[in-house]
Amino acid sequence: MAAPAEGSEAALKAALADVPELARLLEIDPYLKPYAVDFQRRYKQFSQILNSIGENEGGIDKFSRGYESFGVHRCADGGLYCKEWAPGAEGVFLTGDFNAWNPFSYPYKKLDYGKWELYIPPKKNKSVLVPHGSKLKVVIKSKSGEILYRISPWAKYVVREADNVNYDWIHWDPEHLYKFKHSRPKKPRSLRIYESHVGISSHEGKVASYKHFTCNVLPRIKDLGYNCIQLMAIMEHAYYASFGYQITSFFAASSRYGTPEELKELVDTAHSMDIIVLLDVVHSHASKNSADGLNMFDGTDSCYFHSGPRGTHDLWDSRLFAYSSWEVLRFLLSNIRWWLEEYRFDGFRFDGVTSMLYHHHGIGQGFSGDYSEYFGLQVDEDALTYLMLANHLAHTLYPDSITVAEDVSGMPALCSPISQGGGGFDYRLAMAIPDKWIQLLKEFKDEDWNMGNIVYTLTNRRYLEKCIAYAESHDQALVGDKTLAFWLMDAEMYTNMSVLTPFTPVIDRGIQLHKMIRLITHGLGGEGYLNFMGNEFGHPEWLDFPRKGNNESYHYARRQFHLTDDDLLRYKFLNNFDRDMNRLEERFGWLSAPQAYVSEKHEGNKIIAFERAGLLFIFNFHPSKSYTDYRVGTALPGKFKIVLDSDAAEYGGHQRLDHSTDFFSEAFEHNGRPCSLLVYIPSRVALILQNVDPPN
Repeated sequence: MAAPAEGSEAALKAALADVPELARLLEIDPYLKPYAVDFQRRYKQFSQILNSIGENEGGIDKFSRGYESFGVHRCADGGLYCKEWAPGAEGVFLTGDFNAWNPFSYPYKKLDYGKWELYIPPKKNKSVLVPHGSKLKVVIKSKSGEILYRISPWAKYVVREADNVNYDWIHWDPEHLYKFKHSRPKKPRSLRIYESHVGISSHEGKVASYKHFTCNVLPRIKDLGYNCIQLMAIMEHAYYASFGYQITSFFAASSRYGTPEELKELVDTAHSMDIIVLLDVVHSHASKNSADGLNMFDGTDSCYFHSGPRGTHDLWDSRLFAYSSWEVLRFLLSNIRWWLEEYRFDGFRFDGVTSMLYHHHGIGQGFSGDYSEYFGLQVDEDALTYLMLANHLAHTLYPDSITVAEDVSGMPALCSPISQGGGGFDYRLAMAIPDKWIQLLKEFKDEDWNMGNIVYTLTNRRYLEKCIAYAESHDQALVGDKTLAFWLMDAEMYTNMSVLTPFTPVIDRGIQLHKMIRLITHGLGGEGYLNFMGNEFGHPEWLDFPRKGNNESYHYARRQFHLTDDDLLRYKFLNNFDRDMNRLEERFGWLSAPQAYVSEKHEGNKIIAFERAGLLFIFNFHPSKSYTDYRVGTALPGKFKIVLDSDAAEYGGHQRLDHSTDFFSEAFEHNGRPCSLLVYIPSRVALILQNVDPPN
């Protein structure tokens, strides 16, 4: 029987029969109906692979435990079991300190499907054959006869010693493994993410440690009211300046910050503070390194990657995974499980999702929002199926785990349940928001800011697909760009941030707008909020890792947290505001509340007003005009009080509002709201009012 024609009623009926909850997705967004067959095909491919894993591997639970057999493992009898996948190799051997680096004395036995295994019996005295901390290498004899020294793709610890160019594989088998003391926190109803990089977390010009972060940074994050940390640059990467996005060893926690056990302690300590920890996972590409990376592992340009041009990302100069390969799926899904189980991460922020989703990798694409851009031959459905499998695995193992997609394209249903034909992510990053703030600061005078356009950017998201809003992330802090604080205040941050000096117009404007931009993004922009470490207090300058171009300097690869501790500097004001904004969200939960009702976006007055979670948010972006008895609409009658005021003294404001004032709303319809109240709104101020005494 021929397949029904796309777009026909029969095709739609078949799609609805195959995808359990597709009807719900099409009810939410009827404009997706013409693409029902695409959702059907994606879901069927996902189901077929999942079923095939069940038939051939005993299920995804077993399939995702590849790290239990692949790599090098000490057996109960004291012997050693080793296993690798090297389909292009002519021979595979194990060498290292344990056999005085004899390259061929321990050959692996060839198995089916490109796998190789080796069992080395224990010593007669039963002592450990390969002691903890000793060096190892896999030796590959290629089809052309080349002898290649490689690090196992499953290596758990690699170290670069002294001035060595390449990393060494260290056998990690300590006598005492870290024992977790604390259970995982419950999934928070509102996600407030502190995006962090361990290496730059000290004010000193050096690579900071897991220990330093645990002892010094975690307490700050807790005090600031964040309930989630997103850890960048944890998966081992040979090039520090890649910001952790050129991975060389996928199962190894970066040794430049300390040991695997110290990372476990960091995660466990965060859990003790009720803070969940997400890993910035990079499965979109891999480093081109071959001596200490995955590239050319078996002597061929394929193995884990596509062969030829398809296997290379032109802009990133990195290798691209062959997501349709059985062993690549085992490797990547096992990697997801490894970080969840071994280190107890609570979920992932998937990097480079746009590059994965499309054969064009997003290069040169504008993404206008036309639905035809998200379907058809340009979509890499093998990669999309892998992402669906990864989300399925994470949420099956730990139903409270959280996955976030870094996707700039806005692919529909990426954050819808797999049962609807969606990608299965919990959140996507609202990547248009930081671009909007940078555009406004670079290209427009304050009096020309378009209130309607700001509101549109902050609220333009797909219904029931959750977004993480952010004013700026690590991307905006990198060299070549500037943080919002630096766009606002620039060179004056070096001279006029002391409370002993009068406010200059530049510093005054910068401090007030910094708070307003963050609050309106937090309140209106999504169902979660993200901040990159240090930006909450207006960290000066930019971020630049040591490299040849800056004489290997660490000057810009650090975070100067001590600036907020200095009572004579104005950074404390921004820090205080960020803390109280987060703590207020914890009380009222606006991020987990339905999207806000915006009652006003007045271009002339530069006023934005909206209600969310029973709170009334009011913003006056006008650089000079204050308004007495300004009428603001609300759904609620009764008495209102100020619960957050960016103009308060502790936030570096001008104290123009009396917090003892009661505001009474009356049954006077205004801007589509049944009630309204009169309020004094000074220039460049953000307010949140709470209804404290609603009438019975």
